[in-house]
Amino acid sequence: MSAKPPTPTGPASQAMSQKQTTAPKQAVPIVQQASAPQATPAKPTAPLTQPLPAKPVPHVAQSTERYHWLGAHLDTRDNVEGARFAVWAPNATEVSVLTDGNGWQHGADWLTGSDSGVWTGFVPGVTHGTSYKYGIRTKHGEVLHKADPFAFYAEHPPATASIVYDLDQYSWGDEAWMEKRSKSDWLHEPMSIYEVHLPSWKRPWDGRRYHSYRELAEMLVEHVKSLGFTHIELMPITEFPFDGSWGYQVTSYFAPTSRFGEPDEFRYFVDYCHQNGIGVIIDWVPAHFPYDAHGLARFDGTGLYEHDDPKQGFHPDWKTHIFNYGRHEVRDFLHASARFWLKEYHIDGLRVDAVASMLYLDYSRNDGEWVPNCFGGNENFEAINFMKEMNTHLHADFPGAITLAEESTSFGGVSRPVYTGGLGFGMKWDMGWMHDTLEYMKRDPIHRKYHQNELTFRSVYAYSENFVLPLSHDEVVHGKGSLISRMPGDDWQKFANMRLLFGYQYAVPGKKLMFMGCEFGQWSEWKYEEQLDWALLEYRFHDGLQRFVGDLNRLHKDYPALHELDCDPAGFSWIAADDAAKSIYTFCRTSRDGQQVVVVVNFTPSTHADYRVGVPEKGAYVEILNSDAEVYGGSNFGNLGAKETIDEESHGRPYSLELNIPPLAIMMLTLDKPT
Repeated sequence: MSAKPPTPTGPASQAMSQKQTTAPKQAVPIVQQASAPQATPAKPTAPLTQPLPAKPVPHVAQSTERYHWLGAHLDTRDNVEGARFAVWAPNATEVSVLTDGNGWQHGADWLTGSDSGVWTGFVPGVTHGTSYKYGIRTKHGEVLHKADPFAFYAEHPPATASIVYDLDQYSWGDEAWMEKRSKSDWLHEPMSIYEVHLPSWKRPWDGRRYHSYRELAEMLVEHVKSLGFTHIELMPITEFPFDGSWGYQVTSYFAPTSRFGEPDEFRYFVDYCHQNGIGVIIDWVPAHFPYDAHGLARFDGTGLYEHDDPKQGFHPDWKTHIFNYGRHEVRDFLHASARFWLKEYHIDGLRVDAVASMLYLDYSRNDGEWVPNCFGGNENFEAINFMKEMNTHLHADFPGAITLAEESTSFGGVSRPVYTGGLGFGMKWDMGWMHDTLEYMKRDPIHRKYHQNELTFRSVYAYSENFVLPLSHDEVVHGKGSLISRMPGDDWQKFANMRLLFGYQYAVPGKKLMFMGCEFGQWSEWKYEEQLDWALLEYRFHDGLQRFVGDLNRLHKDYPALHELDCDPAGFSWIAADDAAKSIYTFCRTSRDGQQVVVVVNFTPSTHADYRVGVPEKGAYVEILNSDAEVYGGSNFGNLGAKETIDEESHGRPYSLELNIPPLAIMMLTLDKPT
């Protein structure tokens, strides 16, 4: 699971504007409807190309898209314009809407209760952009000022009010991408993900704290396209009050953060990525939520979204609340949020955070600090069923969209279909690979020969799940240092080790993920308050490392052997993994049609001449990658572009190559077949 920063000592400020105006006092019950809003022509945002109608989403049960009628929605009643409001607060004694128009006075605009616990009403005079909260009187007489759990937009922190927003105004221009995505099978296609924290990727140069979604779209897409990544993964953009949480302590599950602009501007961001062939994945946090007074915590004065019992409802690591997955209203809330981002924002995937903490009732707890399940065990059956239901619906209704689990335990079947007993995620982060590989890489090369099994151990479990190989933000924070700072040796060796690490990541089976800044070897540990040190690209080694990452991504796309069978044991075979004395590994990657890429990895700074490697076919093998190339900052030791086989058996293969092995380097070779 992600290592999160500490929770702030107090909740975010509940500052709000206090403009005094006169507003009519009227409360009219609304008719609860589940039908989706109808699209209207674009007004605030123009698409990049001529808009095409969005592909309809198959019908689903109304409970999974409650955002269509819960929350605030512009409406007209008896020729009076305003908004209808609906909020679930079953234990409240009264609920009203607080706005600038009524001076934020509780009781000025009442909502009407119901047996379902949903309070509804119509408030005249409310328009697009109106800030509001709910005034909720508890059974103890206290009036809580709460943001709307289903709000589409929120005030810029530290202000905490929700904002009425009409989501029917944007016209999409990504029809070609969405059509292509619906036919995509990412398990057999190239996938390399660039993980981004938007606030700190780049900071404005004009004194503003953040770039806008539009500015980020153009700058980020240019960078990602130039390096050949297929997807961007955004650390949480759902609204959050505390910058130091990096977005992982969410207070609004339906609102993109206002730090960078309005919701339609975030739609522009996604649209722009799609029209440039880049998929967008967002981090989504259904495991826990913060204590902030304006948020979900004790929403109507009781444990509504969370368990009342702290043994079930309090997360000791992050000092947050845990969702009560046993309540169908809470499950529906989370289901609706997941669908919302895929449907209304065309998001291509959800990376679900902290899945391990959801699976186990005793996660990070001592004996006596947790409540067993009905069988006396530690599995959280309610959370498990929630994840199965969510994945079943999302995969059925959004073809080509993916769900990825950040899950760090040996729980079986995380990325296996629900009908076979799995959780139904499309992919799972391989935290074991990340840990073992980085432990190996930080060792002095002279000692690596004693740890050869740290890299080969993955073969035991490599196909038990559909894995993503992450080099994520978790590995460059909390005193761990940057990746390059953990590499042994002088500067030349550090950069050679970095190229070797990335080359190895792209050579072994699994989809790829790289955190921003790693691509050019940032020296300092990631700091969420500061932008990346882009000036480093003026230096040869940093620029060479980024060039190498770009070439890795292009090879990853161009050679099916490097991606088609990432999740199938037929796509990988060892040539030799037992040369511990030299810390050399050799293996083959294979495509569906039998194309092979031979990979040779040398984890020491020693060079080797005429090193024998067995290969299956006779002919000239072209060196398609050598991380020691001068253009990357290497010593240019290699095989002059190609090597002919010799008719001698080796490593159980009928032919062999005698290769020059460069220092701290990875080489990839493929048979030069006539076209």
